[in-house]
Amino acid sequence: MRKHANYFLPAICVLTLLSATISGQTKKAPIEAIKQADIKRDLFILAADHFRGREAGTLDELKASAWLAGEARKAGLEPAGDDGSYFQFFSLIRERVSAQSSIKIGDRSFNLWKDVVVYEPSFATVDAPIVFVENPDTVAEETIKGKVVALQFTPQGLTDPRKTIAWRYSGFVVSNWARKLGAKGVKAIVFVSDELAEQAWPRAAQYSNRGSYQIEGSLFTSRQLLKGIPIIWVRREALDLVRKPGQHLDAKIYSESFTYPSVNVVAKVKGTDPVLAKEYVLFSGHQDHDGVRNIEGNTDTIFNGADDNATVSVALLAIGRAFHQQPGKRSALFVWHGSEERGLFGSTWYAEHPTVPRESLVAVLNGDMIGMNAADSAALLGVIPPHLSSGDLVKVALQENAKGPKFKLDTLWDKASHYESWYFRSDHFPYAKKNIPAIFFSTLPHPLYHTPADEATAINIEKLTKMTRWMYATGFAVANAASRPRLEPGFKLER
Repeated sequence: MRKHANYFLPAICVLTLLSATISGQTKKAPIEAIKQADIKRDLFILAADHFRGREAGTLDELKASAWLAGEARKAGLEPAGDDGSYFQFFSLIRERVSAQSSIKIGDRSFNLWKDVVVYEPSFATVDAPIVFVENPDTVAEETIKGKVVALQFTPQGLTDPRKTIAWRYSGFVVSNWARKLGAKGVKAIVFVSDELAEQAWPRAAQYSNRGSYQIEGSLFTSRQLLKGIPIIWVRREALDLVRKPGQHLDAKIYSESFTYPSVNVVAKVKGTDPVLAKEYVLFSGHQDHDGVRNIEGNTDTIFNGADDNATVSVALLAIGRAFHQQPGKRSALFVWHGSEERGLFGSTWYAEHPTVPRESLVAVLNGDMIGMNAADSAALLGVIPPHLSSGDLVKVALQENAKGPKFKLDTLWDKASHYESWYFRSDHFPYAKKNIPAIFFSTLPHPLYHTPADEATAINIEKLTKMTRWMYATGFAVANAASRPRLEPGFKLER
């Protein structure tokens, strides 16, 4: 990881935060209850090939969920899902561009997902001339109205290989230009890859093949940006073709949809205080990953997702065992969310349909990717406004870090201006939107992120254990505090 001068919280700020914590903390967390051997054993099981990458909406996700529920039961955790079970099921709706679709520019037919990607599922028939534009900001409406606009756009500042936004190039470009061009009356939009986009093509094409996802009910509406206006992405070698005057796009785009089950695994340890036991500290993570994918250039097809996010899944098991051994005054709730990789769907569903009263959730401690990068570094998000939901909760987390692992805390990734928008990409976000105090533990992305090489053998088990103990100690302190963490007055996220 590259160093930045403002990576870490200034020491004086940390000392100020540590000077006050939620009133009434008395019990000390029995850290030794978190066993490194248990964490390693569980990680190598959950991230192994037999679960085939735990893709949302597949039998593999359900098998992994059943294993987690079985381990929670063996650890003494009580079921807290629907109907007295460990499970909360919901429907995952997948939409994708049909293989029956056809795209032709001039005399050349393009192969779907090989040399052309349709950005989002839609139904559209286009037969119109192509106009190539150099600058979409300045092109006049009368020049492109009723036509297909083609362009090659290179976003500035996206050349750093650590920036995972590179392989989300198409989404980045579309979000910046599609609506602007659609408002000018175009029939279709053709984006041509630049050098950066070519690097991302194999992975992006595979993700496009899967399509887009929603969950049942009214929680999500169609994500389609431009109804009836297809957004098409072609490879760089097609640049000369689309630049050539007089070219025509003939496209027939069809969509198809499927419905699959996905699931949250929910368990609890009851608190010891007759009043406070009605409140819950929620430990959050996701257990799904990206499944099996045949991506150009890869010999390994299984995306095991060891760091993302088997690390937190097994951390929650370890924390559950520790709470079972010594419960807090408040109850501890454990939610292994499904379908996080497809759009935070499990946490969105649970935040909307909690199996305990929503007002009883005093804090959410979420983790995502906690076993990689430098041994002494970590990140805590939900610390910097506008992401700061509870100063009380942050103070406890910082205090427990100072007492225990003493990680150097990266704060850049929590900034609203960060190019990766990391705060919004994990399961605490739907809870924070419901005004539940929430923080996010992570050790941040790395070169193995969303690749088949994210395997258990790559994980720093000692660091993972320290991160688990930090999450546990923070939650144990909140569970035993006299008062619940206060929501910051006027708390409101920027999106």
